[in-house]
Amino acid sequence: MLTVLALHYWAGSGREYEAVRALLPATVRLLAPDLPGFGKQPVPPGFDFSVAHYADWLAGFIADNKMAEFTLLGHSMGGKIALALAARRPAGLRQLVLLAPSPPTPEPITDAARSAALAAFGQAAEAEKTFRNITEKPLAEALHRLVVADNLCCTRPAWEAWLERGSREDISALMATLAVPCSVLVGANDRAITSETQQQQTLPWLPATTRLRVEPATGHLLPLEVPALVAALALQSFK
Repeated sequence: MLTVLALHYWAGSGREYEAVRALLPATVRLLAPDLPGFGKQPVPPGFDFSVAHYADWLAGFIADNKMAEFTLLGHSMGGKIALALAARRPAGLRQLVLLAPSPPTPEPITDAARSAALAAFGQAAEAEKTFRNITEKPLAEALHRLVVADNLCCTRPAWEAWLERGSREDISALMATLAVPCSVLVGANDRAITSETQQQQTLPWLPATTRLRVEPATGHLLPLEVPALVAALALQSFK
């Protein structure tokens, strides 16, 4: 069966892809696991929250779910992890779609912003502030509550590890092995990882044929803000 494997953003969960799932044909399944330490996913013994360990965990997930042919979607943090996984050339991978990805080079986060994010763990008021910062298009109240709830259910080790180590990892040396079609979608009004950052720190490391789309009046939460566009990109390789 054709599969879309969708990886969520930092402080999120696989639930962000429910609207995308509803737009896919019955012949395509979407699997959007909570990554270890986020959502409802427990942390495996010995897991160190590195990009490589997340890629290892996903390799096991792919095997367990018998993915013969699949598109890989990666959003924000999930984008960097998707890049690391795609660089391994897993069997059956047909396409890589990056949604406002954390770049393969260290993500440009100021020390002040990093410190503020570390201090925001588990605080409802800060989760609300984050929601307002990462969205541009109006969202239904149910989606607002989902984003805030996902923020508040992260484990502290996963929260801190991404800010202190994962976002700083440089996996650009792995990008030479990418061998599948790539697409990048970013919001023109993304304040978390700007379109300028994507053009300077992501695109130079991707295949020359990579397509970039900058969506007007859109923020960072692309699967919630423009689910139909995300679904269309996910289906490109299955036509």
